[in-house]
Amino acid sequence: MEKVKLSLFGEFISAIKPSLRNPWLHISLLVTLLFLYTPIIVLIIFSFNDSRRNIVWKGFTLKYYKKMFSNEILVEAFLNSIVIALITTILSLMLGVLTAILLWRFQFPLKSLYQGMIMIPVIVPEICIGIAFLVFFNWIGWPPDLIWPLNLAKIIFAHSLFCFPFVAIVIRAKLVSLNRECEEAAKDLGANAWHVYRDIWFPHLKPSLIAGGLLAFTLSLDDFVITFFTSGPETITLPIKIYSMVRFSVTPEVNAASTVLIVVTILSVCTAIFLQKESLKKGSFE
Repeated sequence: MEKVKLSLFGEFISAIKPSLRNPWLHISLLVTLLFLYTPIIVLIIFSFNDSRRNIVWKGFTLKYYKKMFSNEILVEAFLNSIVIALITTILSLMLGVLTAILLWRFQFPLKSLYQGMIMIPVIVPEICIGIAFLVFFNWIGWPPDLIWPLNLAKIIFAHSLFCFPFVAIVIRAKLVSLNRECEEAAKDLGANAWHVYRDIWFPHLKPSLIAGGLLAFTLSLDDFVITFFTSGPETITLPIKIYSMVRFSVTPEVNAASTVLIVVTILSVCTAIFLQKESLKKGSFE
Protein backbone atom coordinates (compact mmCIF):
# COMPACT_ATOMS: atom_id res chain seq x y z
CA MET A 1 0.00 0.00 0.00
CA GLU A 2 2.83 2.35 0.84
CA LYS A 3 4.44 1.64 -2.52
CA VAL A 4 1.19 2.51 -4.28
CA LYS A 5 0.95 5.80 -2.36
CA LEU A 6 4.55 6.66 -3.18
CA SER A 7 3.95 5.82 -6.82
CA LEU A 8 0.86 8.02 -6.98
CA PHE A 9 2.71 10.82 -5.20
CA GLY A 10 5.57 10.52 -7.69
CA GLU A 11 3.17 10.72 -10.63
CA PHE A 12 1.53 13.79 -9.08
CA ILE A 13 4.88 15.52 -8.60
CA SER A 14 5.94 14.70 -12.17
CA ALA A 15 2.64 16.08 -13.47
CA ILE A 16 2.93 19.42 -11.68
CA LYS A 17 6.69 19.73 -12.09
CA PRO A 18 6.45 21.81 -15.33
CA SER A 19 4.02 24.13 -13.54
CA LEU A 20 6.43 24.58 -10.65
CA ARG A 21 9.19 25.49 -13.06
CA ASN A 22 7.20 28.32 -14.65
CA PRO A 23 4.43 29.39 -12.24
CA TRP A 24 4.12 32.89 -13.74
CA LEU A 25 2.82 31.43 -16.98
CA HIS A 26 -0.05 29.74 -15.17
CA ILE A 27 -0.71 32.78 -12.99
CA SER A 28 -0.96 35.03 -16.05
CA LEU A 29 -3.25 32.49 -17.73
CA LEU A 30 -5.49 32.36 -14.65
CA VAL A 31 -5.65 36.16 -14.39
CA THR A 32 -6.53 36.42 -18.09
CA LEU A 33 -9.31 33.85 -17.78
CA LEU A 34 -10.71 35.59 -14.71
CA PHE A 35 -10.58 38.96 -16.47
CA LEU A 36 -12.43 37.60 -19.51
CA TYR A 37 -15.03 35.34 -17.92
CA THR A 38 -15.82 36.87 -14.51
CA PRO A 39 -18.29 39.44 -15.97
CA ILE A 40 -20.06 36.68 -17.92
CA ILE A 41 -20.27 34.44 -14.85
CA VAL A 42 -21.63 37.31 -12.74
CA LEU A 43 -24.24 38.08 -15.40
CA ILE A 44 -25.39 34.44 -15.46
CA ILE A 45 -25.52 34.23 -11.66
CA PHE A 46 -27.55 37.42 -11.28
CA SER A 47 -30.05 36.23 -13.88
CA PHE A 48 -31.31 33.97 -11.06
CA ASN A 49 -31.41 36.78 -8.50
CA ASP A 50 -34.77 37.26 -6.77
CA SER A 51 -34.55 41.02 -6.94
CA ARG A 52 -35.28 43.76 -9.43
CA ARG A 53 -31.92 45.32 -8.63
CA ASN A 54 -28.62 43.66 -9.51
CA ILE A 55 -26.72 45.07 -6.55
CA VAL A 56 -27.67 42.72 -3.72
CA TRP A 57 -28.28 38.98 -3.94
CA LYS A 58 -31.64 38.15 -2.34
CA GLY A 59 -32.18 34.52 -3.30
CA PHE A 60 -32.51 32.03 -6.16
CA THR A 61 -35.45 32.20 -8.54
CA LEU A 62 -36.48 31.20 -12.06
CA LYS A 63 -39.33 33.70 -12.37
CA TYR A 64 -37.39 36.01 -14.67
CA TYR A 65 -36.78 33.17 -17.11
CA LYS A 66 -40.50 32.40 -17.02
CA LYS A 67 -41.22 36.07 -17.52
CA MET A 68 -38.78 36.21 -20.40
CA PHE A 69 -40.30 33.22 -22.22
CA SER A 70 -43.80 34.63 -21.68
CA ASN A 71 -42.75 37.91 -23.29
CA GLU A 72 -44.01 37.54 -26.86
CA ILE A 73 -41.87 40.37 -28.22
CA LEU A 74 -38.72 38.89 -26.69
CA VAL A 75 -39.50 35.41 -28.02
CA GLU A 76 -40.20 36.86 -31.47
CA ALA A 77 -36.87 38.70 -31.37
CA PHE A 78 -35.08 35.48 -30.45
CA LEU A 79 -36.82 33.60 -33.28
CA ASN A 80 -35.87 36.35 -35.73
CA SER A 81 -32.21 36.10 -34.64
CA ILE A 82 -32.14 32.32 -35.12
CA VAL A 83 -33.80 32.47 -38.55
CA ILE A 84 -31.48 35.26 -39.71
CA ALA A 85 -28.38 33.44 -38.42
CA LEU A 86 -29.32 30.13 -40.06
CA ILE A 87 -30.11 31.60 -43.47
CA THR A 88 -27.04 33.84 -43.28
CA THR A 89 -24.89 30.79 -42.52
CA ILE A 90 -26.17 28.93 -45.58
CA LEU A 91 -25.71 31.90 -47.91
CA SER A 92 -22.30 32.75 -46.47
CA LEU A 93 -21.10 29.17 -46.95
CA MET A 94 -22.25 29.16 -50.57
CA LEU A 95 -20.66 32.51 -51.37
CA GLY A 96 -17.57 31.79 -49.29
CA VAL A 97 -16.84 28.45 -50.98
CA LEU A 98 -17.29 29.88 -54.47
CA THR A 99 -15.12 32.89 -53.66
CA ALA A 100 -12.39 30.75 -52.09
CA ILE A 101 -12.27 28.42 -55.11
CA LEU A 102 -12.23 31.39 -57.48
CA LEU A 103 -9.30 33.03 -55.70
CA TRP A 104 -7.39 29.77 -55.20
CA ARG A 105 -7.75 28.06 -58.57
CA PHE A 106 -8.24 30.67 -61.27
CA GLN A 107 -6.23 33.53 -62.67
CA PHE A 108 -8.09 36.54 -64.07
CA PRO A 109 -7.49 40.27 -64.61
CA LEU A 110 -7.62 42.49 -61.52
CA LYS A 111 -7.51 39.47 -59.21
CA SER A 112 -5.57 41.41 -56.57
CA LEU A 113 -8.16 44.20 -56.65
CA TYR A 114 -11.00 41.70 -56.24
CA GLN A 115 -9.21 40.01 -53.37
CA GLY A 116 -8.75 43.38 -51.68
CA MET A 117 -12.43 44.22 -52.12
CA ILE A 118 -13.37 40.92 -50.47
CA MET A 119 -11.33 41.95 -47.41
CA ILE A 120 -13.17 45.26 -46.97
CA PRO A 121 -15.85 43.93 -44.54
CA VAL A 122 -13.09 42.39 -42.43
CA ILE A 123 -11.08 45.59 -41.91
CA VAL A 124 -13.71 48.36 -42.15
CA PRO A 125 -15.49 49.28 -38.87
CA GLU A 126 -18.97 47.80 -38.59
CA ILE A 127 -20.59 51.18 -38.03
CA CYS A 128 -19.39 52.30 -41.47
CA ILE A 129 -20.77 49.13 -43.03
CA GLY A 130 -24.08 49.62 -41.21
CA ILE A 131 -24.42 53.22 -42.43
CA ALA A 132 -23.52 52.11 -45.97
CA PHE A 133 -26.30 49.48 -45.92
CA LEU A 134 -28.75 52.02 -44.53
CA VAL A 135 -28.00 54.46 -47.35
CA PHE A 136 -28.10 51.68 -49.95
CA PHE A 137 -31.48 50.27 -48.89
CA ASN A 138 -33.00 53.75 -48.71
CA TRP A 139 -31.60 54.55 -52.15
CA ILE A 140 -33.11 51.48 -53.83
CA GLY A 141 -36.40 51.93 -51.97
CA TRP A 142 -36.55 48.61 -50.13
CA PRO A 143 -40.22 47.89 -49.24
CA PRO A 144 -40.77 48.08 -45.46
CA ASP A 145 -44.11 46.24 -45.23
CA LEU A 146 -43.19 42.68 -46.24
CA ILE A 147 -44.61 39.66 -44.43
CA TRP A 148 -42.56 37.40 -42.16
CA PRO A 149 -39.97 36.03 -42.93
CA LEU A 150 -39.55 38.16 -46.06
CA ASN A 151 -39.29 41.24 -43.84
CA LEU A 152 -36.02 39.77 -42.53
CA ALA A 153 -34.48 39.68 -46.02
CA LYS A 154 -32.82 43.09 -45.63
CA ILE A 155 -30.96 42.01 -42.49
CA ILE A 156 -30.10 38.62 -44.03
CA PHE A 157 -28.72 40.32 -47.12
CA ALA A 158 -26.55 42.67 -45.04
CA HIS A 159 -25.35 39.89 -42.72
CA SER A 160 -24.48 37.61 -45.64
CA LEU A 161 -22.37 40.26 -47.36
CA PHE A 162 -20.64 40.94 -44.06
CA CYS A 163 -20.03 37.29 -43.06
CA PHE A 164 -19.07 35.52 -46.29
CA PRO A 165 -15.56 37.08 -46.55
CA PHE A 166 -14.71 35.50 -43.18
CA VAL A 167 -15.89 32.14 -44.51
CA ALA A 168 -13.91 32.60 -47.72
CA ILE A 169 -10.71 33.25 -45.75
CA VAL A 170 -11.17 30.03 -43.74
CA ILE A 171 -12.03 27.92 -46.81
CA ARG A 172 -9.17 29.28 -48.89
CA ALA A 173 -6.67 28.56 -46.13
CA LYS A 174 -7.80 24.92 -46.20
CA LEU A 175 -7.74 24.71 -50.00
CA VAL A 176 -4.01 25.50 -49.99
CA SER A 177 -3.34 22.06 -48.45
CA LEU A 178 -5.49 20.19 -50.99
CA ASN A 179 -3.46 17.69 -52.99
CA ARG A 180 -4.24 18.32 -56.65
CA GLU A 181 -2.72 14.97 -57.57
CA CYS A 182 -5.62 13.17 -55.85
CA GLU A 183 -8.05 15.05 -58.06
CA GLU A 184 -6.07 14.20 -61.20
CA ALA A 185 -5.81 10.56 -60.17
CA ALA A 186 -9.57 10.37 -59.59
CA LYS A 187 -10.24 11.81 -63.06
CA ASP A 188 -7.81 9.30 -64.60
CA LEU A 189 -9.81 6.51 -62.94
CA GLY A 190 -13.03 7.75 -64.53
CA ALA A 191 -14.49 10.02 -61.84
CA ASN A 192 -16.59 12.91 -63.05
CA ALA A 193 -16.70 16.38 -61.51
CA TRP A 194 -19.44 15.45 -59.03
CA HIS A 195 -17.49 12.44 -57.72
CA VAL A 196 -14.37 14.58 -57.34
CA TYR A 197 -16.24 17.17 -55.32
CA ARG A 198 -18.03 14.56 -53.21
CA ASP A 199 -15.15 12.18 -52.50
CA ILE A 200 -12.11 14.50 -52.49
CA TRP A 201 -13.08 18.13 -52.05
CA PHE A 202 -15.84 17.78 -49.49
CA PRO A 203 -14.00 15.46 -47.04
CA HIS A 204 -10.97 17.73 -47.20
CA LEU A 205 -12.99 20.92 -46.71
CA LYS A 206 -15.43 19.56 -44.12
CA PRO A 207 -13.57 20.88 -41.03
CA SER A 208 -13.21 24.34 -42.58
CA LEU A 209 -16.86 24.30 -43.69
CA ILE A 210 -17.89 23.63 -40.10
CA ALA A 211 -15.56 26.35 -38.79
CA GLY A 212 -16.72 28.85 -41.42
CA GLY A 213 -20.37 28.04 -40.79
CA LEU A 214 -19.90 28.49 -37.05
CA LEU A 215 -18.13 31.80 -37.63
CA ALA A 216 -20.94 33.09 -39.85
CA PHE A 217 -23.62 31.86 -37.42
CA THR A 218 -22.09 33.51 -34.36
CA LEU A 219 -21.29 36.75 -36.20
CA SER A 220 -24.88 37.00 -37.42
CA LEU A 221 -26.51 35.90 -34.15
CA ASP A 222 -24.57 38.37 -32.00
CA ASP A 223 -24.41 41.27 -34.47
CA PHE A 224 -25.79 44.55 -33.21
CA VAL A 225 -24.30 47.43 -35.22
CA ILE A 226 -25.27 46.34 -38.74
CA THR A 227 -28.64 45.04 -37.53
CA PHE A 228 -29.32 48.35 -35.79
CA PHE A 229 -29.04 50.24 -39.10
CA THR A 230 -30.94 47.70 -41.22
CA SER A 231 -33.75 46.58 -38.92
CA GLY A 232 -37.17 48.12 -38.55
CA PRO A 233 -39.91 48.12 -35.89
CA GLU A 234 -41.16 44.74 -37.15
CA THR A 235 -37.74 43.09 -37.49
CA ILE A 236 -36.25 43.32 -34.01
CA THR A 237 -33.54 40.79 -33.16
CA LEU A 238 -32.47 39.64 -29.71
CA PRO A 239 -29.37 41.91 -29.42
CA ILE A 240 -31.49 44.91 -30.46
CA LYS A 241 -34.20 43.97 -27.94
CA ILE A 242 -31.65 43.51 -25.14
CA TYR A 243 -30.21 46.94 -25.95
CA SER A 244 -33.64 48.55 -25.75
CA MET A 245 -34.24 46.87 -22.38
CA VAL A 246 -30.86 47.96 -21.00
CA ARG A 247 -31.64 51.61 -21.80
CA PHE A 248 -34.16 51.61 -18.93
CA SER A 249 -32.34 49.42 -16.38
CA VAL A 250 -30.27 46.26 -16.12
CA THR A 251 -32.79 43.86 -14.58
CA PRO A 252 -32.58 40.08 -14.04
CA GLU A 253 -34.83 39.71 -17.08
CA VAL A 254 -32.14 41.38 -19.19
CA ASN A 255 -29.58 39.05 -17.65
CA ALA A 256 -31.80 36.07 -18.44
CA ALA A 257 -32.12 37.09 -22.10
CA SER A 258 -28.36 37.64 -22.31
CA THR A 259 -27.74 34.25 -20.68
CA VAL A 260 -29.93 32.52 -23.27
CA LEU A 261 -27.94 34.20 -26.05
CA ILE A 262 -24.67 33.10 -24.41
CA VAL A 263 -25.90 29.51 -24.00
CA VAL A 264 -26.99 29.30 -27.65
CA THR A 265 -23.58 30.60 -28.77
CA ILE A 266 -21.70 28.14 -26.51
CA LEU A 267 -23.83 25.21 -27.68
CA SER A 268 -23.16 26.09 -31.32
CA VAL A 269 -19.42 26.27 -30.63
CA CYS A 270 -19.45 22.92 -28.82
CA THR A 271 -21.43 21.32 -31.64
CA ALA A 272 -19.00 22.64 -34.24
CA ILE A 273 -16.00 21.39 -32.25
CA PHE A 274 -17.60 17.96 -31.90
CA LEU A 275 -18.35 17.76 -35.63
CA GLN A 276 -14.81 18.86 -36.45
CA LYS A 277 -13.30 16.16 -34.24
CA GLU A 278 -15.56 13.52 -35.74
CA SER A 279 -14.66 14.56 -39.28
CA LEU A 280 -10.94 14.56 -38.44
CA LYS A 281 -11.20 11.10 -36.86
CA LYS A 282 -13.05 9.76 -39.88
CA GLY A 283 -10.50 11.32 -42.20
CA SER A 284 -7.61 9.77 -40.25
CA PHE A 285 -9.20 6.32 -40.39
CA GLU A 286 -9.80 6.62 -44.11
